[in-house]
Amino acid sequence: MRIISILFFILNTFTYSQINQTSQTRFDKNQTFTYAEIIGHYEKISSKYTSISIYEFGETDSGKPLHVIIFNPNENLSANFEDFDKKNKNLLLINNGIHPGEPDGIEATLMLFRNYAEGKLRPPKNTIIATIPIYNVGGALNRNSTTRTNQNGPEEYGFRGNARNYDLNRDFIKNDTKNARAFAEIFHILDPDLFVDNHVSNGADYQYVLTHLFTQHNKLGNELGKYLHTSLMPTLEDSLMQKNWDITPYVNVFNQVPEVGFTQFMDSPRYSTGYATLFNTLGMMVETHMLKPYKQRAEGTYELMKSFINSADADAEKIKTLRKKSFLNYVAGAYYPINWTVDSSKTSILNFKGFEGKMVESEVTGFQRLKYFRDKPFTKEVMYYNYFKAKDSVTIPSAYIIPQGYWNVLELLKLNKIEMKQVKKDTSIRAEVYRIASFETVKNPFEGHYLHYNTQLTKTMENVLVKKGDFIVETNQKGFRYLLETLEPSATDSFFNWNFFDAILQQKEGFSPYVWEDMAERFLAENPEIEKEFEAKKAAEPDFANNWYLQLDWIHKKSPYYEKSHLRYPIVRVGG
Repeated sequence: MRIISILFFILNTFTYSQINQTSQTRFDKNQTFTYAEIIGHYEKISSKYTSISIYEFGETDSGKPLHVIIFNPNENLSANFEDFDKKNKNLLLINNGIHPGEPDGIEATLMLFRNYAEGKLRPPKNTIIATIPIYNVGGALNRNSTTRTNQNGPEEYGFRGNARNYDLNRDFIKNDTKNARAFAEIFHILDPDLFVDNHVSNGADYQYVLTHLFTQHNKLGNELGKYLHTSLMPTLEDSLMQKNWDITPYVNVFNQVPEVGFTQFMDSPRYSTGYATLFNTLGMMVETHMLKPYKQRAEGTYELMKSFINSADADAEKIKTLRKKSFLNYVAGAYYPINWTVDSSKTSILNFKGFEGKMVESEVTGFQRLKYFRDKPFTKEVMYYNYFKAKDSVTIPSAYIIPQGYWNVLELLKLNKIEMKQVKKDTSIRAEVYRIASFETVKNPFEGHYLHYNTQLTKTMENVLVKKGDFIVETNQKGFRYLLETLEPSATDSFFNWNFFDAILQQKEGFSPYVWEDMAERFLAENPEIEKEFEAKKAAEPDFANNWYLQLDWIHKKSPYYEKSHLRYPIVRVGG
């Protein structure tokens, strides 16, 4: 053990540039580069070509920083990453290794950057390309050959969980990890117009190597969403087909055959592309098919990124204009959708290339199991539900007021470049106050939380005391979508649903029944309307009538002794 420890120490003291970098790629051998080798390759091409700049930024849960690589052939970039300036160009950010067991994009992007730098590819004229070469550093360092049970190669790969075992593609809103916090800073420095996140799919079997998962166009909204759906996506698909790379939308089915029809995946803000949407960035996840050979998947990812860059670069001015207009589409008083559902009245037809699948008896369990037959390929018309409509909407307030005690919320708002003003003296204002009427909670832990959903509210207008030091956050700013998606409790990925406010769900003070009995009797006698309501409730609800504690608790909640903070959402809304 002592010898192994010494060898491990020696190997880890080498700099990235000292690592053998003779191989251009590893996917020809069904292998992947290690984390150190990938960074070493980027350092090598950065030292050789001025068009490639490499930066270290932030810190991850692994203790190592994130790296950002930028390709920009015509500009001298600042040595300080925080001083980065797009200089009126569009910027594409490519994220790799969020799940390091899905390594296709890691080497495909390295090959893309190298070929641009060496002049083997014609560089885009109007687009800067940036990449985070490996986002989940801790997962990349945790190499193994077994955890991707369903995947066809490579021989070794990283692990899905990060250094603290978080799935980083569920952390873009809640920011439990240092990785996510560093990403937010990088995202706002780069201000990407376009975003690509490279993955490998899990689910059904079919003929395609490539599938795409674009930001849901109705959710992106307005002219920007229409452009994504009717122009950028079909242009990309046509470009790939001309290169004999068939592609289809992400096959969003599990344990059933795709030909029965399937829906588009709804990327809420916990996911990378859903987060990017909050800042009107055009997003796409690449999902290669897990059962295809690794070499084929990596080459397909490379070709897909080339086509995406060329398509976006040709429309650079249009994208810039549409994105700028999108920040002006919502104003205080307008409705903003916070939850979505499939619009089954609108569908698309896919000429889907699949394999015949049917239920057969399992040789393992004796029960029915799904089996695909690759010797029976087909092309069939398949119903694709890729239109969504708003299920819940809210009116946009002029501002939110956030008590200074909720420093954890304020910290994340500042991380995401939300502008705010601090109140200079105690003030009473008229504001809309939410109370939590009901909610449901998942039964099992999910990414370090017990996530709430189906949150229902009651609303009242009240005079609210705003204390010196509290914060006013106006919605008329670039991050207004981020504000609404996080601060409206009913929104899918709100801070409330992610347990940021669970302390208000617990009553801090109660009553001793033997004391409250006498006080309750006097209270009802002094409040005949409440006593009348109490008697009516007993008459109408047998369970209530047969439970003495529920009765005392109901009276207590009607009395002045019941704490006002219980179930009261502490962030209030002003105007709108």
